[in-house]
Amino acid sequence: MGQSSKTILVVDDEENILELIRFNLEKSGYKVLTANDGSEALSILEDTLVDLMVLDLMLPDIDGVEICKLIRKSEKNADLPIIMLTAKSEEIDRILGLELGADDYITKPFSVKELAARVKTVLRRSRKESQSEKQILTIKNLELDLTRHEAKVGGISIELTLKEYDLLKILMMNQGKVLSRNFLLDEIWGYDYFGETRTVDVHIRNIRKKIGDDGLEEYIETVRGVGYKIK
Repeated sequence: MGQSSKTILVVDDEENILELIRFNLEKSGYKVLTANDGSEALSILEDTLVDLMVLDLMLPDIDGVEICKLIRKSEKNADLPIIMLTAKSEEIDRILGLELGADDYITKPFSVKELAARVKTVLRRSRKESQSEKQILTIKNLELDLTRHEAKVGGISIELTLKEYDLLKILMMNQGKVLSRNFLLDEIWGYDYFGETRTVDVHIRNIRKKIGDDGLEEYIETVRGVGYKIK
């Protein structure tokens, strides 16, 4: 996803700083929204999808500390990346900002190039974390953690063989699609495997027993004459 698709909200009560940041971030390809105080910022967040916020610590109505707290408690924007701007250089203020959930901070006066670099870094880090979160596949109370190679049902780990895990993974990644036995055989066992499609049936039966799906087809549905799919 390119920078041009990212929306940055800049919150500061100094108009010249707002314009300086807006000009440079727009030049870098971002869409920039601005707010002069905390109330306006919170209103924008309610109505608009924002990818990152540059937030001044000292604001006239609701200060940056309180805004940060409110955002982290909100359902919609709890994970919003925040870079704090502060005129204070004391270490305690920097630590305070980060403890409240800010992802980074920069002290005034600052270089606009440095701020643009911080924005790019925080967005990249946020995107990686978001992609990492997607490595957990969930269907009802069945969960497959792709990073840990772990399967759980109702929060309880279940033991799967390597082939069982791979078979369940490909079915869950293609939820709703019917996958033929031949396709599954080729994908999991490889084109040079000389076994028969019954091998797939045996492994599906074992998976069903382990996830409590035996005879129920609550998760894995048999499509007669074709193969299997995850409902």
